Amino acid sequence: MSSPPTRDEVYLVARKATNVFRVQGLSCCLFGSAGCSLIGCTRTPNDVDIIVMSNEYTTEYLKELLVNNGKGFYKRASKKIDATYTVLYCRLSGYKRSCKVDILIPGILNIPFIASNRIEIIDGFPVLPLFPLLLMKLQGWSDHRASSRSDMQLKQYVDARDLVELVAIAARRGEHVDDGRWLPTSFLELATARVAAFVEAHRQPTNWRRIGFDV
Repeated sequence: MSSPPTRDEVYLVARKATNVFRVQGLSCCLFGSAGCSLIGCTRTPNDVDIIVMSNEYTTEYLKELLVNNGKGFYKRASKKIDATYTVLYCRLSGYKRSCKVDILIPGILNIPFIASNRIEIIDGFPVLPLFPLLLMKLQGWSDHRASSRSDMQLKQYVDARDLVELVAIAARRGEHVDDGRWLPTSFLELATARVAAFVEAHRQPTNWRRIGFDV
């Protein structure tokens, strides 16, 4: 079995991908495990998740853009039956080693559109702002917890560890729910119910209260 990507390798793939989109004039940002890592979470990221802030192109077109313009990117057919999408990877050094790259656009998974002037730049990487990053991770925790698949359900525990770190970072930075009112109302309303469920499950309300949630 090949070894998983290191943190540095994930960052290298992320830089190559975001640079391709930048050259193409497309605003984008990292989220998922790579975004959480850059924000300050301790877990080593295992893949690259990128939101391209455009609805002009499909995700399949954007994957092809990376294959054609970035070194080492390639696509494989999905293993899921009847899937119409491909899975994108970037080759790493070593025998059969690669890093998975997920490309998303606003609207998929309820991802909100984020204006380019709100995207955080951390060590040269464009990153989803902390507050929506936190709420997207919370959505992932909720979805994994409700999944009928055991492999998805297991992911909720990794999500929970990330969330504990993220909300602590948000509290230290003085983030507050009122500062996120530029996000869609529906996005915030769903987050409120998810925070209540998370606190009930994990009994750690303090930092959620510090950033403005009534739990």
